[in-house]
Amino acid sequence: MQIAIISDIQSNVYALQEVLKDIKLRNIEVVLNLGNMFYGPIEPRATYDLIRQNKFVNICGKEDRQILEASISQLENNHTLAYAYQDLKDEALYWIQDLQFEKIIGGTYYMINGTYFDDSQYLLEDVSSGEIKIRDDEKILELTDNIKAPFIFCGNSHLPRVQKINTGQLIINPGAVGLQAFKSENPVHHKIENNTPNASYCILKIKDTRYSIEHVRVAYDFEKAAKKAQENKREDWAYALRTGKTLNN
Repeated sequence: MQIAIISDIQSNVYALQEVLKDIKLRNIEVVLNLGNMFYGPIEPRATYDLIRQNKFVNICGKEDRQILEASISQLENNHTLAYAYQDLKDEALYWIQDLQFEKIIGGTYYMINGTYFDDSQYLLEDVSSGEIKIRDDEKILELTDNIKAPFIFCGNSHLPRVQKINTGQLIINPGAVGLQAFKSENPVHHKIENNTPNASYCILKIKDTRYSIEHVRVAYDFEKAAKKAQENKREDWAYALRTGKTLNN
């Protein structure tokens, strides 16, 4: 059995198109989508249309929720949020509304974007000091509300990572399809950088009691995405899309 795990598309339909081509070339039929699909200055509605054309198992990420819950004040003060909200339109917003924030499949696979208690947190990484540090096993498990699933899939940090904790459970972050660098002020100022513009996803292969994990980097026409970001006055996104680094780092 092969499973493709994707996350953090961030409105980047151009990256998603190439990731899906790669998945189909490998004859993978099961795709798990961990959310954070539409926030971004690229192509939110086109991203929605492409997701709906494919039979993914989807959950809702923090930024999907924030689009749904946006107040008039937030839309007025955040041009990118307003762009995503207006571009998606009602059909897509109703679809997001029906998504769960977590999902467990057959007791074996647990899907979440952030943590059980806070969808803005990273499950594997602690950035409370401003630096990226890997959490200890007990804290990771606590942040899942002590889920028993053997395989735990998370997103949000955009950092491809696999960690086996002392319970024997495997936590996999597939990295981000759509954006390879950003700065955040939550919970404190920090930056995420992958130092490549290429899209990221992960393949989990299982046969009997054996498994293997492959993190995959996929090249795509990032210039199209960067130009769209510039059209929407997001030079920081354009730079990150081209380089995998944050602007003025």
